[in-house]
Amino acid sequence: MATPLKRSLASAAVLALLAVPLAACSSEEDGNGNGSSSSSAPEPVAAIDALQGDTTQVTLDPGFVEAITGLGLTPAAVGGGELTEAGELRFPISGGNVTVFTPGEVSPYVIGQLQHEGSGFTLTAGDTEVTIGNLNVDPGVSRVYGDVLLNGEPVVSSAYIFRLNGNTLMPLEVEGDTATLEGTEVYVSDVAAQLLNDTFGTDAVTDQLLVGIAKIDVNTQSAD
Repeated sequence: MATPLKRSLASAAVLALLAVPLAACSSEEDGNGNGSSSSSAPEPVAAIDALQGDTTQVTLDPGFVEAITGLGLTPAAVGGGELTEAGELRFPISGGNVTVFTPGEVSPYVIGQLQHEGSGFTLTAGDTEVTIGNLNVDPGVSRVYGDVLLNGEPVVSSAYIFRLNGNTLMPLEVEGDTATLEGTEVYVSDVAAQLLNDTFGTDAVTDQLLVGIAKIDVNTQSAD
């Protein structure tokens, strides 16, 4: 099931108008489940100034898979991304930085940027293909941004794609040179929900749609 290309371009234009630039978080409540920002300067649990890997993984929720397949959409990974048979989307981390504090000492307690240049995913229905790539995870504002293409043509860069809820985030685990943050819930953003609804002629996608659970593995050795 696919709508005309003209309709898809119009809805993508809405996304462009609503795209949000990257920013630091200073709100009273954020997706990490914490309150007002602390004025103190506690020591971080971990700090990596220049990431050189590894992987961000999202284990897709069965409800999300059912929703997109019900709309006639076929997901796939592109570039360096991977969609496993177990329903896991994986994207290699290409750069960025991250600092992790003890929960409750400072808000947000995970800050930085996790970049995934050269990888992404597609949603395809008939002759309409939406590609979302070069994902940038910004835990400080609990958002994921990405570049959007429609049938291979660029539409908008750094669009607000996913909303993160860190209330279910488990404590940082470190083993050897790998640090793992797991448990954050990933939701479709209100902007992306509107795009998908307009493009595919439905109202079934909302910002309450759980995409899946994120697991981020980073190399603790900072790049030179």
